[in-house]
Amino acid sequence: MIDPEDEAAIALQLGRRPRGIHEIGHRCPCGNPDVVTTEPRLPNGTPFPTTYYLTCPRAASRIGTLEGSGLMKEMEGRLSSDPELAAAYARAHERYLAARAELGSVPEIEGISAGGMPDRVKCLHVLAGQALAQGRGANPLGDEVLDLLGDWWQSGPCVDASAGD
Repeated sequence: MIDPEDEAAIALQLGRRPRGIHEIGHRCPCGNPDVVTTEPRLPNGTPFPTTYYLTCPRAASRIGTLEGSGLMKEMEGRLSSDPELAAAYARAHERYLAARAELGSVPEIEGISAGGMPDRVKCLHVLAGQALAQGRGANPLGDEVLDLLGDWWQSGPCVDASAGD
């Protein structure tokens, strides 16, 4: 069961009512959720492969800037030239799948993680979400994204659910 204040904060962060939340995947240093762990099948029956969904709009905005900079293409290029990085990224894919399998089986998305894993880099938000929820070392490219983000929480909480924003 998700705390009503957390659900209200997530709704403010997303600008819509959240769906299929299993639990809070990670909390920002400001105290708000910044990643939710999502059920692999939404309440309406839709398969949902994004297990770790980044909710903080500040972090998401900064990641969008990184995506616009060409970082994904650079990271993907490194996967083909760095076998150790490629192996670590493949392990991140397996960790992602294992975590989702603990939440339930959804045959339509079996073997599909998110963010382009294990061979591509197509969503830095997903990689950062995994790194936050599963911890440093879970996804090497997610760790790199977090390093580049800086302290997105420094100016205080992105939303205040207790104030009814």
